Amino acid sequence: MRKGARMPTAFVENLDRSVRTEMIEELNARLVEALDLVLAVKHAHWNIKGPSFIGIHLLLDEVAQRMRGHADTMAERCVILGGQAKGTVQVVAEETTLEAYPPEITRQEEHVTALKERLMAFGKAVRESISKADEAGDDDTADLFTAVSRAVDKDAWFIGAHGERS
Repeated sequence: MRKGARMPTAFVENLDRSVRTEMIEELNARLVEALDLVLAVKHAHWNIKGPSFIGIHLLLDEVAQRMRGHADTMAERCVILGGQAKGTVQVVAEETTLEAYPPEITRQEEHVTALKERLMAFGKAVRESISKADEAGDDDTADLFTAVSRAVDKDAWFIGAHGERS
């Protein structure tokens, strides 16, 4: 938001403007990464090839759906706090901190590794956002990030286990 701009209506009490502004920025940063991950997971879903194709293909659809849900929840929290959710493709491309997904890969092992790494990087960023929300005193945003963190860690495990050798 540009300096001096009027903040849209907030739908929360007891959070001052500076806390809301900080949390909106944090939520938008994670929103961008979540949307980046949705596209990466769908790309892998469409292009993956390997011995566990159908199992991973179906799993990736579920992971993408959960990630879309996380993105939606973060975007809605931005608006609840009086901000604007920034989720256009242009914003995602410009602001994501995740490493670009390699579009040329097709092998199961490569997709599993690429997705696991990105999910783990996102999980780390979300845990940093939990700490920032806690320090700012926004328990609800911290709780939102905690729920996302748990789910993303589980999805990293589900996908990453396909690359493990016993």
